[in-house]
Amino acid sequence: MHITIMADSETLECITEHERILQEIESTDTACVGPTLRSIYDDQPNAHKRFMEKLDARIRNHDREIEKMCNFHHQGFVDAITELLKVRADAEKLMGQVTDTNRRLQDAGREVTAQTEEVIRCRVQQRNMATTVEKLQLCIPGTNAASASVRKILLYYAALKTMEQLEKVYIPRVSQYRFCQIMAENLPRLREEIKDISMSDLKDFLESIRKHSDKVGETAMRQAQQHRTFNSAVAKQASMGHYIKPVYSLNERTHAHTPNGLLMDDDTGDDEADEEILTAQDLVDFSPVYRCLHIYTVLGDRETFENYYRKQRKKQARLVLQPQANMHETVEGYRRYFNQIVGFFVVEDHILHATQGLVTRAYTDELWNMALSKIIAVLRTHSSYCDDPDLVLELKNLIVIFADTLQGFGFPVNRLFDLLFEVRDQYNETLLKKWALVFRWIFELDNYSPIPVETEEEYKLVVSRFPFHDAEIEKQDFPKKLPMSQSVPQIYTQVKEFIYASLKFSESLHRSSTEIDDMLRKSTNLLLTRTLSSCLQNLIKKPHIGLTELVQIIINTTHLEQACRYLEEFITNITNVSPETVHTTRLYGLSTFKDARHAAEGEIYTKLNQKIDEFIQLADYEWGMAESDGRASGYLMDLINFLRSTFQVFTHLPVSVSHTCLSSLKELSMKTPRFLAASVRWLATGPSVPVSCLRGIFLSKTIISVFFSFKVRELRDNQSFTSLRQSTEDVVKMKHPQSGGGRFDIISIAVKRDIMFFKNGAQGQHVQENNTGRAPSLGHSTAKRGRRRGIFSHHDRERPLREI
Repeated sequence: MHITIMADSETLECITEHERILQEIESTDTACVGPTLRSIYDDQPNAHKRFMEKLDARIRNHDREIEKMCNFHHQGFVDAITELLKVRADAEKLMGQVTDTNRRLQDAGREVTAQTEEVIRCRVQQRNMATTVEKLQLCIPGTNAASASVRKILLYYAALKTMEQLEKVYIPRVSQYRFCQIMAENLPRLREEIKDISMSDLKDFLESIRKHSDKVGETAMRQAQQHRTFNSAVAKQASMGHYIKPVYSLNERTHAHTPNGLLMDDDTGDDEADEEILTAQDLVDFSPVYRCLHIYTVLGDRETFENYYRKQRKKQARLVLQPQANMHETVEGYRRYFNQIVGFFVVEDHILHATQGLVTRAYTDELWNMALSKIIAVLRTHSSYCDDPDLVLELKNLIVIFADTLQGFGFPVNRLFDLLFEVRDQYNETLLKKWALVFRWIFELDNYSPIPVETEEEYKLVVSRFPFHDAEIEKQDFPKKLPMSQSVPQIYTQVKEFIYASLKFSESLHRSSTEIDDMLRKSTNLLLTRTLSSCLQNLIKKPHIGLTELVQIIINTTHLEQACRYLEEFITNITNVSPETVHTTRLYGLSTFKDARHAAEGEIYTKLNQKIDEFIQLADYEWGMAESDGRASGYLMDLINFLRSTFQVFTHLPVSVSHTCLSSLKELSMKTPRFLAASVRWLATGPSVPVSCLRGIFLSKTIISVFFSFKVRELRDNQSFTSLRQSTEDVVKMKHPQSGGGRFDIISIAVKRDIMFFKNGAQGQHVQENNTGRAPSLGHSTAKRGRRRGIFSHHDRERPLREI
């Protein structure tokens, strides 16, 4: 039983394996069938028989399926064949047409192909030609530039090299030939021609450099000015305590040199950052110098070239240093002059650094010393012609930039800064002339009356312009008047403007604060002691200046004198130099204004005397008057009114000045007794008395009357005129030798009337006419009799006039 089961099991496995092999044979390529069939024989004996049976069964099965499929599609096949037989005739006809069409297309295609090949060939040629033209056009500029470079730059040197090679290499090899000897003989001549041509190029260069020196110098001076402006800004920021890193640098050097001889300040942070920094090589082509120097060096004649170059450049230097005749008229003339000089020495500095020995430092120093002496002489001469301070200031700035530029190239410029001190004196002179006109203009426009201020704003405006402080005036209500006139704050402001203008010149001179302070004080002293003093003296002497104006001038000078200390403080604040410094110069304004006041006081004295004389000369007496009408003469009334109004003006003066005016009138009163003595001698000659003999009497009584009626305490001085009063009283009481011992009746009634009027005026009384038409009683005289006698003694009063 068991054996049977095992046999069945093996049979089943064998069948399954055969099924797998059959499927593998059906699904794989025929090339792989061999290994599959071999595995059948390798398994079990007689297994291939069972496989064959299985294979036959599978073949029969497929045959039945094929037969079924053929039976199913047989009718369709038959129908298809029938249809094909029907269209066979048409197919043969179509085949003939296609063959004919193909033949005709082949014939046409061969012709198109031939033309196409021709077109392709032409297109290729055309493309090649276009490419060739394009490449040639790209090459032409380069070949032209190369050819020009060789012709203009390397031609002479290449020719010399070729001649040297011919002379040393090729000619010795074939020296036996005649043409080689001719070539050897022509070589020296060719070298001389090359020397002449290169020298001609050098001459053209020297002519061209004169045209470009102005531009080179302008560029160098502009760069130096930019460098100076940058340094000033940095110094200012550093002094303020917050340094800001600059946007551009200076290559960590000051006025550093480069081989081209120009400053290479890399300014990239200002408005001119986009401008290209031009160098000497950008503006001037130095190749002729280099080429000619090299040619002469190769030919062994370098010394001749150096001597020629230096000689020609010295001639050009003399031409550059020769200024134009009208250079002093505008700043552009000076700028062109400086630009040419700077351009000349920048080129020389470039040659010094770019060549080896063509020019030396000793040569450039000698040339600079010669030029510096000429420059100083020219500037000294032309600056003396300048009368415009603005032009002198611009000239100073140009000199400073000029000096800084050349100093950056290593040239000594100390003498130029010494020259600036001379130019400073010239600048101060032009400033003084300008401010003299300003002062005259101020004095002409002044109304010589106290400044009226209506509001506090106007008061503050005046005080802001002039340092005025008065406690009494400040307490007054508006409107009020300030004692000085309008010219005082204007003068003070203009003096400060002068100091500012003088300070402008002191900037950039590389001087200490103490020296600048001394310069400012000295120039301000010149303004006060010479210019302003002269203007004041001329103003005081002008005929149209009256007593009122003179009094106001005295008041103005007093306030200006008090303001001098504020000017000193103003200068101190500018220079930061303490006034306690040992060598600090003081302002001399005090003496200036004192002298002006003294001149004004003297002019007051002169004008007052002239006016009194004018009034006295108008005297006209009626010598036949029988008795007095009780009124004084009109000219004397005008004289008294004039003196009263004049002395009333004196009340505005300070006490010290009022005493000065009083002393002037005292001197006048001292002269009157001598005049009375002369009058007495005239009276003693006879009964006819000229009016001039009595002027001394009237003048004396007038002065006494006015002084004793004037309500100013400082001008009251009873003792000052005692002698004058005594003298006039003596004259009135004198006896005539022919009058029989009566009063001095030789004097007419009109004269006695005026004398009595003055006597009452001296007591402060008013003469009034009574009903009888006679003069009222005079009363006692206010002039107390002192111990001093008049010009006549007590005994002289009782003596006859002729005996006296």
